[in-house]
Parts: sequence; structure tokens; C-alpha cells
Amino acid sequence: MFLRSRINAYALWDSGLPDSFETGTVRGLRQIHLALFGGLYDFAGESRILNIAKGGFQFAMAEYLEKSLSVIERMPDETFCEIADKYIGMNVTHPFMEGNGRSGRLWLDAMLRKRLGLTLDWSRIGKMEYLQAMAESVSDGSRIKSLLHGALTDRVSDRGMFLRGIDCSSL
Repeated sequence: MFLRSRINAYALWDSGLPDSFETGTVRGLRQIHLALFGGLYDFAGESRILNIAKGGFQFAMAEYLEKSLSVIERMPDETFCEIADKYIGMNVTHPFMEGNGRSGRLWLDAMLRKRLGLTLDWSRIGKMEYLQAMAESVSDGSRIKSLLHGALTDRVSDRGMFLRGIDCSSL
């Protein structure tokens, strides 16, 4: 599954399609998820209808998911801190049954590229420190913001940078 979605992500970059997705919207996130997981999951691009938890953390309840997504979508995304807050909110909500991490990172990247002319070098963020910082972000987003800020780069047109982000998506 990972290999196929990675191949889809590579094709996505090569087609120039990431620039056509809506930036910072739920629709844009669904477009990304569908592009990555279409043909792999029947639910590609669709919000989950079941409750899910991971590592003892309960993500947004399915019955409140659309309302939560609407709130996140209305969050501002003009500055780095606003974009990071929006990403944290989406990560905590976890709108899909599978593929939230990869889709969310591309969604974050799209906001950073369009709004700030920056992208992330995910290879500069360790898996364990990322997971711990995301767990903490439910109550305090400062650590994840620090990790993300430390990995910012202006290499937005660098295919290799984009692909490293996909390859690091075992985060």
C-alpha cells in the first residue's frame, strides 16, 4: 500500500497537479487523499464514518467530524503559526480511515508553498520526536511548531525535496 501511494505521489508531482488543489480547505485535503489513495481504498477522498483511535488517543468522533472539519477550514492560514495550528487541528481530527499522515503533510506543504514560498525538509525531523510533539500538540503546539520551523526551506521547486517528504511519510 505504501509503495503504491508513493508512486501516486511521485506522479502527482510530475503532473503539476499539487498546484491545482485548493489550498487550506477540506476539499483540497480530500483531493490530495483521492490522488494518493484512489484505486487503493474504496474510501479515498471521503471522510471516515467510524470512530478511530491510535496509541490510546481518540480522534474526533465520527458524528462530529464534519463540524470539526468546518471549524478547521475556517482557521486562518496566512502566517507560519496559523498554518501550523491548522495542520495540528487537522492531524488531531484525522478525517480519513487511513492515509491521514501523508495527505496531511502534502496539505501542509501546499499551504506553506502558496502562502510563504517555503516547504519542509522532512528528513530533518526525527520520527520519534515528531510523534511525541504531535501527541503534545493537543494541549501545547509549541514543540511541533519548533520542529516544523526548524525544517523549513525555500527549495519549493525541488522534486527531490518533495519526494523526501513522501519517503519520510512513515512518520
